[in-house]
Amino acid sequence: MRTIMAKTPHDSSFSFSRRYFHWKKKVEDDDMEEIFSFSSSSHREEMKVEEINLPVLSLSPTVKAPSKRLSQLKVSNLWSALTFSKSRSHLSSGLGTRVVGTLFGYRRGHVHLAFQDNTKLNPAYLVELATPTSVLVKEMASGLVRIALECDKKVEKKGLKLLEEPIWRTYCNGKKCGYAIRRECGPEEWKVLNSVGPITMGAGVLPGSSVNGAGSEGELMYMRAKFERVVGSKDSEAFYMMNPDGNGGPELSIYLLRV
Repeated sequence: MRTIMAKTPHDSSFSFSRRYFHWKKKVEDDDMEEIFSFSSSSHREEMKVEEINLPVLSLSPTVKAPSKRLSQLKVSNLWSALTFSKSRSHLSSGLGTRVVGTLFGYRRGHVHLAFQDNTKLNPAYLVELATPTSVLVKEMASGLVRIALECDKKVEKKGLKLLEEPIWRTYCNGKKCGYAIRRECGPEEWKVLNSVGPITMGAGVLPGSSVNGAGSEGELMYMRAKFERVVGSKDSEAFYMMNPDGNGGPELSIYLLRV
């Protein structure tokens, strides 16, 4: 059996159509051939034009310029958003469920109480109690200590957070101990917190000269521990000192109430 090879794809397709379809006139065959040849040639020309023009359009600098400016704009917007969120997180006064609590004060001074999410961050809550440091040390040596801080609920300060209240009434084991005042963490307080920074839990004494150089109020006493924070409502929170061995109840509990 002899195989007949078509010279072009056009010949093979046309012979296939003639084999299975009966054309009435030869003139129509010639016309169709001309139409086929014309359409195929014109299609090739269009493909050539497209192949030539497409690379020219893609290499045009006027097309790439907007995308470059758009990418620079997106990068600048992303950078500003990250910077803003970082500054917001640094200024945030929120606390988690596990915080670091530090009580410190000079022996002849008043006690300061600070709560931090991290020892390297600014304290979210810092108050100066009217209770003398020596009195609090005696109370803690006798057994369990419960400190309650109360403030009044005011209508004009409805949106004020509980930890942002400026003045508190202080009770230690049921006895009224004056008032506590909210403080900003200044250089003096930061020196103390940085001095006990590596300590995660414990109590001790720092020489007065290591903090302010004068030592007029005696040695600086401190106690640091981890506390569990429990939020009852927007007007009540509690901080329970966590024992390292996990046995027994908390030796120190601090309650914040807005009544």
